Amino acid sequence: PRSSSVGYLSRKALPIKRNDAEPLTREDVQYDLLHHIFCDTQAVFTGQTPGSSAKVNFCDLYVNALYHSSKCSKVLKDKMIETPAFAVELAKISLLTNVGRINTTMAFFPEMKTALRTYHPVPSLQKTDGNAQDAPRIKNCLKAALLPSELKSMPPSTPEEILEKARARQVPPTSVVNLIFVLANHAAPLAATHFDPPLNFLDLFLPMKISSADRARAFLWLMFHYLEGPDQPNPYDDDYSRQNLGKVPRLRRLSDAETAEENVDTTDEIEWGKTMSAQRNHFLQRLVTSQENEKKTRSGHAAPSVQRADSNSSRARLARPPGDNAREKPYIHYMPPQRSAPLPNPPGMVTQPFTLSATAEPRAGGSNAHSLQRSMLDHAWHVITKTDPLVDSDEELTDEYMRADYSRRIDVIGRLRGKPPTPPPEPVPTDVAGASYSANSVPDSREHRWRTVESWK
Repeated sequence: PRSSSVGYLSRKALPIKRNDAEPLTREDVQYDLLHHIFCDTQAVFTGQTPGSSAKVNFCDLYVNALYHSSKCSKVLKDKMIETPAFAVELAKISLLTNVGRINTTMAFFPEMKTALRTYHPVPSLQKTDGNAQDAPRIKNCLKAALLPSELKSMPPSTPEEILEKARARQVPPTSVVNLIFVLANHAAPLAATHFDPPLNFLDLFLPMKISSADRARAFLWLMFHYLEGPDQPNPYDDDYSRQNLGKVPRLRRLSDAETAEENVDTTDEIEWGKTMSAQRNHFLQRLVTSQENEKKTRSGHAAPSVQRADSNSSRARLARPPGDNAREKPYIHYMPPQRSAPLPNPPGMVTQPFTLSATAEPRAGGSNAHSLQRSMLDHAWHVITKTDPLVDSDEELTDEYMRADYSRRIDVIGRLRGKPPTPPPEPVPTDVAGASYSANSVPDSREHRWRTVESWK
C-alpha cells in the first residue's frame, strides 16, 4: 500500500501543466537529463533493427525504434534521415511522452486549430526546422514501435516477463519503447526494488535536487538491466550498485546553488519562445475573427422560417457591435444551436406521415377534426418543416392532421362569411382514432373540398 501511494502521487504530478502558447523551459523538460542520456557514447545495447544485432548506444537504439515504427510517416522518416539533429530532438520529446511527462493534450506547431490541445514552443528541443508533430501522433508512433516478433503477439507487459526473457537469453526481450512504458506503469511496485525511498522511476524525469548526470546514469542502468539481462555486467554500475544488488547507482543530491546551475535557458531560447508565443496569439486572433465572420454570414443566409422562429436572438446577435464584449471570448469550435423543431428535410426525401395514437378520443359534441391535439400554428410549423414544397399538394391528404387543418379553415371562413357553406359539408366519419384511410377514400374528400370552395364564388 505504501509503494502504491508513491506511484499514485507521482502519476498525478507527472505531466507538465502550462497554459496555451506558454513555452516549455529547460527545467520543464529537464534538458540536462535528456542531454546526458542521448549523448552517452557507450555502445552496449543490442540493436533492435531487423537484420542487425550489432551493439549500439542508447541514442541510436531509441531513434531507430521510432524510425521503424509502423506509425512513423514517410515524411517524418525522410526528415529524420535528412536532418539527424531533428531525429535526436524528436527522440527527446518522444522519451518525455514515453514516460508521461508530456501528455496527449500538447502540440508543438503554432497553427493548430483544435481546442482539445494546447500549443507550447520548446526552444531547447526545436532548434531545427522540422515539424515536431503533436503528442497524440508521437504516442501512436511509440505504441507501434515493437519488435518484429511482437507484431503478431502481445509484447510483455510486466517487468517480470521482460526479465524472464532476458534471463533465457532472448535478447532483446522487448523493444526499448515498450520497456519504458512498462517501467512507467510499474513505477510504484519497483520503487523499493531499485530505489531508496521515496524515489521511483518516474521521479527521474521531474525537477528535483538530484544531479542530472546521476539520474541519466540511473536511467541507462535500468535500460541495460532489463534489455541485456540482470546477470550481465552492467557498464553503468558504480560502487553503490555493486554492493547493493538490484539498486541503481548512487543519486547525488545537490545544493540550491548547484541546482540553479542546471537547466538554464539561453537568451536566444527565451527570445524564440516569446516570438512563437506571439505568433500563436496572433494566429488565434485571426482564427476567432474569421469564425465570427463566418457565423454572421451563416446567420445572414439562414432559411426564412428558421430566422422567424429565432428572430429575437438573431436580431440581438446582429445588432451587437464586434467590440461590444467586455472581454474576448476563448476560442471554441462553432456548434449550431439546438432547436426544438427539426430542420426541413432535403428535397426529394419522403417524410413519414404523422399517425394518430390509438388512444385519441374525439371530444363529446365536437367534430373529430377539432379533437386533434395540434393547433393551427403548430400545424403550420409542422408543414413548413416536414413537407416538401416541390411535391404535389394533392398527395398530402394521407395525414389526419392535414384533414383537420382543412376542416378548421372551412369553419373559420364560414364564420367570417356569416353563413354556413352551401351545399352543406358531408359528414366526416366519427371514428378518427381507429379509422384506416384507404386509397379510395382520399379522392372523395378531395372532390368534396373543391365542390365546397366552388360554392363560395
